[in-house]
Amino acid sequence: MPLRIDKFIWCVRLTKTRSQATELISKKKVLCNNVHTKAAKEIKVGDILSLQKSNAWFSYRILSLTDKRIGAPLVISFIEDITPEEERQKLKDYLASQRAYQHLGTGKPSKKDRRHLSKFLEGDENRALDT
Repeated sequence: MPLRIDKFIWCVRLTKTRSQATELISKKKVLCNNVHTKAAKEIKVGDILSLQKSNAWFSYRILSLTDKRIGAPLVISFIEDITPEEERQKLKDYLASQRAYQHLGTGKPSKKDRRHLSKFLEGDENRALDT
């Protein structure tokens, strides 16, 4: 039974939507047997899929094919995770470095924070003009 690679990636929950799977493939972030592919590529049992997440490549061996989206507990019967530990560590390091730049929960400044910042910056300009 031939199956498109984008549909399979969605069925085994490697992406949330099929359009996300197609987008990953078009951005060359998916390899099938170490070769960039198109979304219509037909896959078979035994193929190795590699997906890029941030700066790490995660690899999976296809154990069985399905054309229906499956529940999370059933995923292990369709794909086997063969990602090397170095790649997992790369992702952990990347996420840790991102947290260092911005603490969780602190994103865009609130309106109150922007007012304080504006007053502070305007105060500096006024002081510069006074001198």
